[in-house]
Amino acid sequence: MIIISIILAKGFSMFLKKSLRDKFDKDRLGILLKGSYYGIIIIAIIMVLPILGIDTSGLLVAGGVTGIIIGFASQSIVGNLISGLFIMAERPIKIGSEVEIDSIRGFVEDIGIMSTILRNYDGLYIRIPNEKVFTNNIINVSANIARRIEYSIGIRFTDDADRAIKIIKDLVEDHPYILKHPSPDVFVDNFSESSVIVMMRAWAPVSQWYETKKELLLKIKLSLEKEGIKIPYPQRVVWLSKEESDKNTLN
Repeated sequence: MIIISIILAKGFSMFLKKSLRDKFDKDRLGILLKGSYYGIIIIAIIMVLPILGIDTSGLLVAGGVTGIIIGFASQSIVGNLISGLFIMAERPIKIGSEVEIDSIRGFVEDIGIMSTILRNYDGLYIRIPNEKVFTNNIINVSANIARRIEYSIGIRFTDDADRAIKIIKDLVEDHPYILKHPSPDVFVDNFSESSVIVMMRAWAPVSQWYETKKELLLKIKLSLEKEGIKIPYPQRVVWLSKEESDKNTLN
């Protein structure tokens, strides 16, 4: 009976997969298939028990005591299971998304009933319990079609800030992957101890964000240096009192 139920469960799962593949996305369809498969097996086991002569009423009494013990031990399991169902219903992430969960960044490889698998930037696979996924803040990097690039560029106080802004803005606006809307913005943002901070903000498609960010930063550095605008070293001006100055002169 159990073997037959397993065969039926697999057959029913295959039938659902063929029938619903065009109506459900991959994530939800996977949950539905797993739920139906294990549901059929559990129902079959419950039906087989009386046939085998096992008194289910006695099991209910024993199960009550055992259930209390198991309940305390399986709180995290139930929490992960319920969280997995909520994740599937709410869909804050999906397979292939680039995300950050609990300070772990990477790409979603699988969303299961009990856990979610991430592949980080080093190629390592990390299993995160679904309860942790559901109760933590999730940063979904790839949810939007565009992502902002931002640089803080320091130039010397003696350099022409307007000239630096024009050089940077021309480079950014001419780049093929920088979006026209929202338009790029380049401006003097702050002063540090040894430099004027020029801020650059622009948007690029998510698929080209990383390569564009690397390429633009190098081009900005080379273009500023070509025009004689350099990134300054930290500097300090030290003032000596007259007495200290006289001592240094004598020495």
